Amino acid sequence: MEVLSVEDLRVKLEGREVLKGVNFSLKKGEKVFITGPNGAGKTTFLETLMGFVPFEGEILFKGKHLKSEDDFALLRGRVGYVFQNPDDQLFAPTVEEELAFAPLVKGIKREQVKEIVERTLREFEIKHLRNKPTYKLSGGEKRIVSVACVVTMDPEVILLDEPTTGLDRNKWEKLVEFFERTGSSLVVVTHDTKLMERLGWKRYVMEDGKLCSA
Repeated sequence: MEVLSVEDLRVKLEGREVLKGVNFSLKKGEKVFITGPNGAGKTTFLETLMGFVPFEGEILFKGKHLKSEDDFALLRGRVGYVFQNPDDQLFAPTVEEELAFAPLVKGIKREQVKEIVERTLREFEIKHLRNKPTYKLSGGEKRIVSVACVVTMDPEVILLDEPTTGLDRNKWEKLVEFFERTGSSLVVVTHDTKLMERLGWKRYVMEDGKLCSA
């Protein structure tokens, strides 16, 4: 079953055609990489899937065509997005509050939210960061916390933009372990050749606004 797909996706930004008729589909539980040179349109592609960028063509989530802001609001409740720059994502005063935000917004009871936060702190080995202000985190800490925050949503799909940038070996391994065990569908934009070799997922290449299988 396809959870997310696009047909003839086209995007123009500042008069330049950034995406040029992209076709793509992602099945339930499928995990894929997207690689390619800087400026090829990879980040724009993810942002378009989230409804952040005006587009032409079709975007479908579980067979439903997405057009309106209400459509994409529903999608954002089921699809998590890890930004390329964690500073664009993190905003809460502390790591614990950051992790609690998404489940609270979803209406989950506070006691259950506490359990979700505790589980996520353990899963990513970041319990020592619980009370640390997010603006005082290191680059690698911000990166792993930004992934952990999306995981608390329990998303069906996660889109990740360069998630291993700035990670030390231990955090890199923690992220790889998460990728291996999660049941969520994953789209990972990356230049990390070690990550791609380690996991061996299907790979797509974005070049000059077009997406092809590697």
